[in-house]
Amino acid sequence: MGRLGRLFDTRDARVRMVLLDLSGLGYLLVVPHSGSAPTVTQWILAVAAFAAALVTYRRPVVNLVLQTALLAVAVCLIDDFTINQVGASWALLEVTMLSARARTIWLGAGLLAVVDLTDSIGDPLRQVASGVVGLALEVGVPVLLGLVIRTNRELGRQAVERTLAEQRRRESESRAARADERSAIARELHDVVAHHVASMVLRVGVARHVLTDLDPRVDEVFDDVHGTGTAALAELRRLVAVLRNPDGVRGDAALTAIEPSALPSALGAAVDRARQGGITVEADIDAAIGSLDAVRGLAVLRLTQEALTNVARHAGPAARAHLVVALHAGAVHWEVTDDGGGVDGDSAPTAVPAGGGHGITGMSERVEVLGGRLEAGPTGTGWRVRTVLPNTLPETAAGPAPRAREVPAASAAPEPA
Repeated sequence: MGRLGRLFDTRDARVRMVLLDLSGLGYLLVVPHSGSAPTVTQWILAVAAFAAALVTYRRPVVNLVLQTALLAVAVCLIDDFTINQVGASWALLEVTMLSARARTIWLGAGLLAVVDLTDSIGDPLRQVASGVVGLALEVGVPVLLGLVIRTNRELGRQAVERTLAEQRRRESESRAARADERSAIARELHDVVAHHVASMVLRVGVARHVLTDLDPRVDEVFDDVHGTGTAALAELRRLVAVLRNPDGVRGDAALTAIEPSALPSALGAAVDRARQGGITVEADIDAAIGSLDAVRGLAVLRLTQEALTNVARHAGPAARAHLVVALHAGAVHWEVTDDGGGVDGDSAPTAVPAGGGHGITGMSERVEVLGGRLEAGPTGTGWRVRTVLPNTLPETAAGPAPRAREVPAASAAPEPA
């Protein structure tokens, strides 16, 4: 049914005409005729009808006029004018299917009916009545079939339009739902998280001024907590701005880009903060990562911050950690290992760092978006997490990268798990 339906498609008019001409040729050569074989005049009129159908297949009205004229000549000159009659009826079908105006259809039907009835001029009343009934086949059937095809085609077009409209409506509703969800998250971040972080920063600042003659080490800790809280508050404000108006910051450019040249210093700042927390960190950072693209650069920074935060949380300040960031053939090889800190060497580490949280899950999701796979698990008495970020980004992360912003040293603080 699909191929049969395509036969009446507008683009397949030439195919229809070729099939019609072949069937007419078969009628002349194969079908037995009463009396003698087809005459020369019959062949001439048939070939003219075949040629007209092929030449004017893109102009159905012109084809109908030519086929009707050939039919009128055939009615006057030959007895068997079936070929020309079928050609004129098919031309009327084409006009009915393709004409943009209904008046053209009815004028064509009337013209063909008049020519068909000329064969009954001078015949007895019974034969004239038989000719009128024959118009139902020669004129009525093509018009009816053409109208059915037009109606089905229009219904199909309307169904496609309704489907597209429904798809656009669902997309609009989905965008509205996401916008509402972003607004709700933004309100929670602003009203709860940002409020508490701001309160913490304020209280640390007050403590620094109230408590005098502090030990320099305590004063250094206060400075670190105040700087980290201020940076976290700035990131929260950027996140709230993105959630409330993503288009206003070119998607999430403020959160998904880092100036490539700033990546080594940002990683160094993350390592320094981990060392300030008491962890002994050995860092092997390839200088070539300064040419890394913005998307993978930010991923490396966030993975490093998260991994060192987990070392401090789960292995303790006595732990020793080793960070490796290398670039080989365009792929980023990243790894962080620790010795477990105060964990007894005779006991095996747990399968998952104690304390729960979504740190490893978030790291894994970030890596998978970039086409890599995160490996995390125990090694000796410590823990190791590593991955390889491929050179070719998947489609979800590809595309023109937004203009990167340079990450200040304060923003290199470890993210919470």
